[in-house]
Amino acid sequence: MIELLIGAMFAICATLVVLSTRKIVVEVPHDDRQYMDPPPRFYRLTWPLVRLVAHYCTWAVTEGAATRIQEALRRAGQDYTLTPVQFFAGKLVAAAMFGGVLGCLTSLVVHSALLGAVPGGALGFFLPELWLRDMTKARNLKILKGLPYFLDIVTMAVEAGLNLSSALQKAVEKMPPGPLMAEINRVLRDVRAGKPRTDALRDLAARLDFGAINSLVSALVQGELMGSSVGPILRAQAEQRRTERFQRAEKLALEAPVKMLGPLIMCIFPCTFIVIGFPIAIQLMKSGL
Repeated sequence: MIELLIGAMFAICATLVVLSTRKIVVEVPHDDRQYMDPPPRFYRLTWPLVRLVAHYCTWAVTEGAATRIQEALRRAGQDYTLTPVQFFAGKLVAAAMFGGVLGCLTSLVVHSALLGAVPGGALGFFLPELWLRDMTKARNLKILKGLPYFLDIVTMAVEAGLNLSSALQKAVEKMPPGPLMAEINRVLRDVRAGKPRTDALRDLAARLDFGAINSLVSALVQGELMGSSVGPILRAQAEQRRTERFQRAEKLALEAPVKMLGPLIMCIFPCTFIVIGFPIAIQLMKSGL
């Protein structure tokens, strides 16, 4: 009789858990991504969990934090893939996954799940931030590499008689697709929608927020406001960006020997000493010393 009561209680508990879980999942609203890009791979693989956590943890993202995350997503080119709440939910999901996995591993080795769960959770929580920072650096580097050639095309189009908007459109048609072309297309869409060109350019500088684009936008806006020709401004900007690119390459080349010292001292020198010292040690051992 007691066994039947215990079994019935377990069955009732399991039913209540299933019904509660179903209610929690059903209350999550449908995600309309008609005008959104596909999310990154980790978010795509864990998307149901991300949606669930995002729905119930909206209160944890303050207005200031949402603004900061939105700006970081915009600089990385991910503002049309994730919302700030979804990005934060992905951090929580990653923290739970990493903490759970490392906790299970450490519990098998040292019989203490907490020893691995806490560092794993911290790693998982901050890993999306590191990924977003790397995405921003890689995107800015691609923009910096394509900017001189893009400005050369715009300069030739302007000097051939086109206005700045038409010259930008012509350069977009001639250049290969990339983050720079995506941002220029966005500027052109804003202009076609009725936004003043200077405001569209300022929005471009605010979205990317790094030195080369800020300098270019400041020069173009100042030239437009003063009514001067933008041809010489664009040519000067192209030369400056090309010079900065060469200087950056020289700087990386000069830093390479310094960065090689660590692997050289830690890996190559010990192996060299072993190769040189082993025959000497053998001879000393044979001679009885």
